[in-house]
Amino acid sequence: MTRRPTITDVAKAAGVSVATVSKAVNGRYGVASETVDRVLAVVAELGYESSLIASSMRSRTTGVIGVLVADFEPFSAEILKGVGQALGDSRYDLLAYSGSHGTAEGWERRSLSRLSGTLIDGAIMVTPTVVNVGAEVPLVAIDPHTGPADLPTVESDSYGGALQATRHLIELGHTRIGFIAGRRDLRSSIARDAGYRRALTDAGLPVDPGLVGSGSYRQDAVRVAALDMLRRKDRPTAIFAANDISALEIVRVADELGLRIPRDLSVIGFDDVPEASKATPALSTVQQPMQQLGAEAARMLLTLMRGETPPATHVTLPTRLVARETTAPRV
Repeated sequence: MTRRPTITDVAKAAGVSVATVSKAVNGRYGVASETVDRVLAVVAELGYESSLIASSMRSRTTGVIGVLVADFEPFSAEILKGVGQALGDSRYDLLAYSGSHGTAEGWERRSLSRLSGTLIDGAIMVTPTVVNVGAEVPLVAIDPHTGPADLPTVESDSYGGALQATRHLIELGHTRIGFIAGRRDLRSSIARDAGYRRALTDAGLPVDPGLVGSGSYRQDAVRVAALDMLRRKDRPTAIFAANDISALEIVRVADELGLRIPRDLSVIGFDDVPEASKATPALSTVQQPMQQLGAEAARMLLTLMRGETPPATHVTLPTRLVARETTAPRV
């Protein structure tokens, strides 16, 4: 055989299914010992040892860390940069993986089932849709799901960042301040909502339900919420969005409605993705250290994979206000 042998070649030569080969080379339950011996003999005969799965069979490791993301959008791209930097001096390669149904609840379980044991030794989940996964490999979550979980986590101070953003608008003289929320199942989204409300309450301003919209970090939902809010006769003079991509969509909607940014409407986001500073006008935002989030998660995961206990299993990183061109004093 001149080409590199595949798992299908092994299955055909051994007279078993591909699933049986996978179980045999990974030592999983459900394959008779004589079948395992036959499969391993074929693996050796065909030279399949050079494959990732065969290496995993011998060493019980793959040398690969997986990062599971719902989508390859600006936030997850910055996370991946941080993970890659932290793995630079390690022996591990990085596998970025997005399931075909990344927005469906529990997609991480299905993805980890496919990857664990044969492709990855550990995983980092970014904005997961579940609390606990029950995977076969060590896990760390970035921007975790709401609710109690044993899963180690790394996140930013979303509550403090939302306070900063809303107080910035208040200090500029705005009293009708809208909020476009993110995913309700993420701890960070709930914290940003709480920070917005706390800043208004501290300033003696009412929280108007008509000025709170649900964007869910989806462009279509943000657009609907922004149109509804900005078409009101008593529309807000400023809006805080739970992430930058939502904030940039609000700016587009405002422009379509003939509103000038920031003269007629101030807008501030959260994240400080690269697109924020490149936009026209440049977006005011709350910067969270996205690459540091990825690096911290990678270091925590490497510690867990060595069988050690990290100094902390729940890490929260600080945020800071970055005022640019989309916020200005109320006219």
